[in-house]
Amino acid sequence: MVKFLVILLGVGWLLGQLLRYFLRSKLAQFAKQVNEAAMEQQRAQQRASRPKDAVNVDFIPKEELEKRKKNIEGGEYVDFEEVKE
Repeated sequence: MVKFLVILLGVGWLLGQLLRYFLRSKLAQFAKQVNEAAMEQQRAQQRASRPKDAVNVDFIPKEELEKRKKNIEGGEYVDFEEVKE
């Protein structure tokens, strides 16, 4: 009888641990989905609040970024005179 109770308690504890693990994973998955939905809703609101003639750039290729960095490095020297008033 004692052996049966020990086995029953062990199986119950094991099932409780497994249930807790699966519930945590499902809860984390649900939280991730809710977070993604909220972010998508926020993006949609931002898109709707922009003026229609605004320019939106979602992606700039790495090659273009490298070209821009190279173009900024140097330039022509422009001689100027300081005008005192």
